[in-house]
Amino acid sequence: MSDLSAEQSEWLAKIAAASDAAAVEALRVAALGKSGAITQKLKALGQMDPEARKVAGAALNVLREAVSAALSARKDSLEAAELDAKLAAEAVDVTLPVEPARLGTVHPVSQVMDELAEIFADLGFAVATGPEIEDDWHNFTALNIPESHPARAMHDTFYFPEQLAKEGRRFLLRTHTSPVQIRTMMSQEPPIRIIAPGRVYRSDSDATHTPMFHQVEGLVIDRGIHMGHLKWTLETFIKAFFEVDDVTLRFRPSYFPFTEPSAEVDVGCSWEGGTLKIGGESSWLEILGSGMVHPRVISACGLDPEEWQGFAFGVGIDRLAMLKYGMTDLRAFFDGDVRWLKHYGFSPLAVPTLSGGVGA
Repeated sequence: MSDLSAEQSEWLAKIAAASDAAAVEALRVAALGKSGAITQKLKALGQMDPEARKVAGAALNVLREAVSAALSARKDSLEAAELDAKLAAEAVDVTLPVEPARLGTVHPVSQVMDELAEIFADLGFAVATGPEIEDDWHNFTALNIPESHPARAMHDTFYFPEQLAKEGRRFLLRTHTSPVQIRTMMSQEPPIRIIAPGRVYRSDSDATHTPMFHQVEGLVIDRGIHMGHLKWTLETFIKAFFEVDDVTLRFRPSYFPFTEPSAEVDVGCSWEGGTLKIGGESSWLEILGSGMVHPRVISACGLDPEEWQGFAFGVGIDRLAMLKYGMTDLRAFFDGDVRWLKHYGFSPLAVPTLSGGVGA
């Protein structure tokens, strides 16, 4: 403890000579670390008598503060010098030509949504939206989906905790856009003609399924509606969307709780050089589900099924994009890969029109 002034000068000289941040850190550890020289002297204070401890403690605190301040100042000085060198090396040559502006591209899902809106607007349909966080009444019960139906199971549906339930209704991420149909029928007087595009959520993930995907559903409620109206609407939609005149649809009997009768719809297609082409009848491809709105669903919305009838259909927007634009993996839609978007994306000026072609 007798020559702390000389020791302080020695430490300060070493710190001033440190050439980089690593050397400064090594000196900090050597002086002030758990086993550092100054730390060991501070630990030895406990073995002194009170009077000597008071004098030595004050001197050691002066040494520690001086060394600590010198380390901090040297570190700041080295960092500032490093930044100056980096800025000098990265100087911008203002004489170089300006880099061309990078134009953004429209995501295929957004493009297909615009195409659908354009096609159905020409058929007299409005676009309806609704909340993505729904309650189980709008998402299941009002659609005639029984309590025991597998779609209500936890492994298919993203439920919110039960303690967030209100009035006996649990909240969930909607599994389809059908709740928009329910809300529209409850808030709007017939006749109704809407499409309901949007994000939906199901617990599934592979090359053709993702936990979040996009769906569009159509609904017509009016007097005297029958399957013939549904068939004509879907044929018109498929012809306009895929921009082909030779379209054949095949309706297969199916079951959906919210429609009766229900039908899966296949579209005629063919393979040309390994590429799928919509049109013809050499092969069939399932494309969507449809049917006449179940009387119980109409009644649940406060309408008289004896007076009002309707049809509904639903199809995955991502699936439509894959079929039309030759994409093979649904997961790439959500990877955020700019290279993929550059390849498949659309110019902001490529606005779908029926006259110019919805896929232009």
